[in-house]
Amino acid sequence: MLSHKDLEKEQLKTLKKVVKHFENGLPLKNVAQITKILNLCAEKMNEQEAFTEPLCELIKLFGLPFHKKKSSDEQNYSVEVSQSIAQLGYLMRVPSSQVKIQICKSIVSFYNMELPGKLLSGYQPTSANYKIQMAEEGLAEALVLSLALVENQLLEKLWVLKALQHLSTSGKNCRQMVKAQAASRFCLYLNGADPSGQLVFRSSEILWNLLENASKEEVVNQLRSLECVQALKEAFLELLTGGFHHCDHQLRNDLLVIATLLAENSAVPMIESGFAELLIVLATFTEVKLSNPLVKGFKFTYSYEDFEMKKLLFNVIRLLSKDPSAAQLFSENHVMPALLYYVKRNQNLGSPGWSATQYEELQLQAIAVLASVVPVLVDKYLSCQANTLLLVFLEWCIGQDPFFGRGNSFHGTGGRGNKLAQMRYSLRVLRSAVALYDDAVSINLCDQGAIRQLLDILKYAADISKEKEDTLLLEIQADVLFILSVLCENDVHRKELFSYEGTGILIQFFKMDPRKLYSGLGHNCLLLSALDCLWSCVVGCYIAEDSFIEKQGIFLLLDLLALKEKNLCNIILGILVEFSDNPKTTLHMSIWRGKRDQTAANLLIQLWRQEELDLGVRRDEDGRIVDTKRPIVTSFQKQQKVIPLPASCPSFAIMEISESIRAKVYSLFCKLGFENLPGLSAKDFVTLAIIQHYIDFKIGEVWSEICAELKEEFRPLSSDERTLKIISKVSENTGKTVVALQNEVLERQFRHKIQEEKKTYKEIQATLTQRELINKSWENFLTRTSNYEALKKAKVLQETLIEASRAKSKIHSRPEHSTDIPKLHTTVRPGRFVTVKNAPRQHGGGPLADTDHALRKSSVCKEALKKIKRDKTLDSVKKKSVPVEEMMFQRVLY
Repeated sequence: MLSHKDLEKEQLKTLKKVVKHFENGLPLKNVAQITKILNLCAEKMNEQEAFTEPLCELIKLFGLPFHKKKSSDEQNYSVEVSQSIAQLGYLMRVPSSQVKIQICKSIVSFYNMELPGKLLSGYQPTSANYKIQMAEEGLAEALVLSLALVENQLLEKLWVLKALQHLSTSGKNCRQMVKAQAASRFCLYLNGADPSGQLVFRSSEILWNLLENASKEEVVNQLRSLECVQALKEAFLELLTGGFHHCDHQLRNDLLVIATLLAENSAVPMIESGFAELLIVLATFTEVKLSNPLVKGFKFTYSYEDFEMKKLLFNVIRLLSKDPSAAQLFSENHVMPALLYYVKRNQNLGSPGWSATQYEELQLQAIAVLASVVPVLVDKYLSCQANTLLLVFLEWCIGQDPFFGRGNSFHGTGGRGNKLAQMRYSLRVLRSAVALYDDAVSINLCDQGAIRQLLDILKYAADISKEKEDTLLLEIQADVLFILSVLCENDVHRKELFSYEGTGILIQFFKMDPRKLYSGLGHNCLLLSALDCLWSCVVGCYIAEDSFIEKQGIFLLLDLLALKEKNLCNIILGILVEFSDNPKTTLHMSIWRGKRDQTAANLLIQLWRQEELDLGVRRDEDGRIVDTKRPIVTSFQKQQKVIPLPASCPSFAIMEISESIRAKVYSLFCKLGFENLPGLSAKDFVTLAIIQHYIDFKIGEVWSEICAELKEEFRPLSSDERTLKIISKVSENTGKTVVALQNEVLERQFRHKIQEEKKTYKEIQATLTQRELINKSWENFLTRTSNYEALKKAKVLQETLIEASRAKSKIHSRPEHSTDIPKLHTTVRPGRFVTVKNAPRQHGGGPLADTDHALRKSSVCKEALKKIKRDKTLDSVKKKSVPVEEMMFQRVLY
């Protein structure tokens, strides 16, 4: 029997054989067995240190390539392999520095895998990412927890951080690390003692990966403690003042990015830790040129890393401006003057230290940040004459100075070869300032002629956009319109100033092609801004209103309303209601005609019907009222339970007035009138009856809510209850009256329709009768031409009719003309033209002596007919010179 010492030697010898056997790689089927051996060796190490070396050699096997016999082995052994790799993390509890370092080295080798020089017979290496995928099942969390075991061991700590740095490239591993509160632990390592600098480098890299690959909110929440922010500040300050190498500057900027992400969360104590003040001073000290002990010894080298840091610092100011408590820091550290330093014309030369491209990028970002800072530093904004600087700068933007923007940065988008980017962000600053509705800001702007200058800018941008439209130009125009809206609102004098040129410019926006609203460039926003400007700058000033109406503005608004865009209808109707106080408005609305000769009244009724359809108001197929008790109630109101409200709180019936367009449509009809409206059908009149009684129905609706609230709270007195019933009955009777009127309109339409049908039937019947007469006449004609007996009968009938038409009393001393032409052998009626000639008068005067004159003078008749055919008119025949006075008559014989 072997002794304990011999047994130990035998075991060590066997372990060496195992290591030797798998020196070219570990088959997947043996991984679980090797893991069991590892656990046994780890237990032996607690008693015998001789197993340390074999344990490290076995751990090295995990750093070698895994081998598979079949392609399906990777899937079949995935559970055993992932559990075995996770077990490496738990082996970190072994009290051996050598073992811990070897575990980390093996994990790092997962990401730097090299193929073995010799493959196992019958095996092939697994895929390159197989180990990395298998390491995503608990290994990262175990390593994070193991950091507590190496807090005072710098070398081991650095190796663990190196392994975690590789593992943190996976989102799944990052989520496991966050679960183990890794973010706060790594942040505290930032200012740990490490002469090599690897501790801060690897910790910052892991924090970066956690922020990118895991939940940013959870990571920031772990870093929000004062200790973490303080550690970040000290590490940043150390690199700021003590870092001289290129890598130090890069690491400094990485920490600044992390600080930027923390500054986005107002709960992070950036101000309390003093970190915010340090960053603000660092961002502004080159512009204000005031010494500050916080940045003593620091100088800008104007390298690319310093340029990036400058942009990051400006961004920190923008983020801190969202916190009202930062206003004092901004004021004390001269943030406003530092940002206004860049509001000046660009000379294309840059500034000392920065290239022209870098200076332009800083200039645009500084002006963009200024727009965020203005709301918290209004007093400083006015005291620094910011309005004046901005107006002068905008004047330069539309001037002819030779300047061509590079447009290289995010803020320079669309500004290449022009000054549009500078104009865009300067207008944003003005927009941010006037949006405060501070009278001092507005007065200061208007006193410097801002309205006229803004109109010039608006015209300038509109002219450019005619050639090429893009998002930048549309945004500039929208911002100018908003600024004008705020400046002119509630001030008639400013509206008059606006009206001289502004109404003409506004009109152009309302002539916009409707198809552009769906382009996605921002035309929709621009049109809404123009409508808002119209409401604020024109409505309420008769001079401006008349100017707008004379330029056919009401027609254009109705054209836009006819588009039936949901987001436009409400505001356009509101504007028309405001304009309706001007008597010219109703006249123009009455004159307007849309497509297919549509009238304004018909358009408003269509909008009303569509609104009720969207609101779920009950109507029958003819548009009549269905519920006479609640004729205009919406489906949403029906779903609401009875909630007693105080008198100062509006009920659902009242709130519906402001949210719906029905009240506006009713107001417009009150101006247009409810009678003698052209272009309306019977269905329109049915809807019009409801619109006419809208206010009555709304009053009844409010009373209905009052009754429901009273019954919910308590029981009314008998007299009050009778009064409430009478009021409800009145409302219901109004509904019934309207229904009766609607029925009468529909009945009248039905009768009119019947009359039209009868009239149409009579016309069809007359047409058929006429066609029968024509056919019969043709048949008679054919009979006369083919049957001589029928012709004789027709001749006898004709003579009878002629004789019957003669006068009964004969006229004396007058000739009698025969209606027959002797020796005529035709079977048809005489021709269309008959020539009658007066014979020469005999001595003593008297009638024609020869009654057979027409027969003997046939040659003269023929000549006369030739003349008629040639000259085509009766007057031409009269002008001919003949020996006998002649007169021509035309008669159509049927």
